[in-house]
Amino acid sequence: MAQVVMRGRRIPWRRLTVSPLALCMATAVGCGSGNRYAPPPPPEVTVQRPVEREVTIYSGFSGHTVAYESADIRARVQGLLQSFNFTPGTDVKKGDLLFVIEPTLYQAQLDQAKADLAGKEAQFRAADQQLEITQAIYQRSAGSRADLVNKTQARDLAKAEVDNARALLEAAALNFSYTHIYAPFDGLIDRNLVDVGNLVGSGTPTLLATIVHYDPIYAYFTMSERELLAYRQWLRDQGDAAKDSSDVAYLSLGTDQGFPHVGHVDYTSNRVDPDTGTIELRAIFSNPERQILPGLFARVRLPMKHGPALLVPEAAVSSDQSGQNLLVVNDKNMVEYRRVDLGPVVEGAMRVVHEGVAKSDWVVVNGLQRARPGSEVKPTHSEAPPAAPTDAKGGP
Repeated sequence: MAQVVMRGRRIPWRRLTVSPLALCMATAVGCGSGNRYAPPPPPEVTVQRPVEREVTIYSGFSGHTVAYESADIRARVQGLLQSFNFTPGTDVKKGDLLFVIEPTLYQAQLDQAKADLAGKEAQFRAADQQLEITQAIYQRSAGSRADLVNKTQARDLAKAEVDNARALLEAAALNFSYTHIYAPFDGLIDRNLVDVGNLVGSGTPTLLATIVHYDPIYAYFTMSERELLAYRQWLRDQGDAAKDSSDVAYLSLGTDQGFPHVGHVDYTSNRVDPDTGTIELRAIFSNPERQILPGLFARVRLPMKHGPALLVPEAAVSSDQSGQNLLVVNDKNMVEYRRVDLGPVVEGAMRVVHEGVAKSDWVVVNGLQRARPGSEVKPTHSEAPPAAPTDAKGGP
């Protein structure tokens, strides 16, 4: 077995040990100072200054679409349904014949009323002539006053009978007109709800079909009391010169990208509901291709305010338990945490900032995961994106 001689003593190899501290010191001495620890470089982030632009602030509301005109076609007289004269689910024009309800009985009642009126008119003419004769005799002092009074009464009763017969004739003519049902306006009619040969109008008016007109089309929605005050202030600020565009409204359906349908607000309720604190409004939209059907869920967007505002990219905004915040890089390239008061999203991807940052600040817009408040970063400056295009009325 090999041995090591130390100061005259032989020590076996297996008993020779080296402490870790001595090994580390030996390594450090042997390697020199060339392997000292070097910290990693600061993480790279992209920063932008907030941009100030003239923007229009919009508010969105939930609502539903309603037909411009809608009518339930009902049987107003009793009888057998004789025919319907349309193709279900097609367009009809105002005045088109839709249904016929057994007109024979009502035609007979109309003829009877005409004959009765003719008889009553004949009686009236005879009573009027008898009165004239009696008056002439009485003026010659050849007749009694009682006879004159009787003839006058008979003439007046005959006139009343004529008026009653004329009213019955009008009622008979009206009932006869109800046997032929015509379209009240241009629109799309649904299917016939009653087949030919069925009794209709017995007891209650029978629903036969429904016709709707939805070009243009309405969208009803509600807004809160605070939003109403802001909207009315917007209308006042625009003045009469801009009235044609101040009440502009934008509509979006479930599958739409953005708000492609442009219309205007044409109705506001006359009171705020005290139970809900909301008020009902209505906007009207052109619908020439009839893509918007009644009863659809819709989003309505209205302008609420216009003026200068500070904007930052929406991607720069973060949220935590204390609220929404931005990360800002100062002149020493250190990251600072800023609580901010934010407004709505405008121009598609820019966020309005009310408080928390200034135009001179550099806001982190890319690399948020690498930036930590109080740490150093390597910023790369970039320019804000150009303003998003707007339509002729300033809409998104």
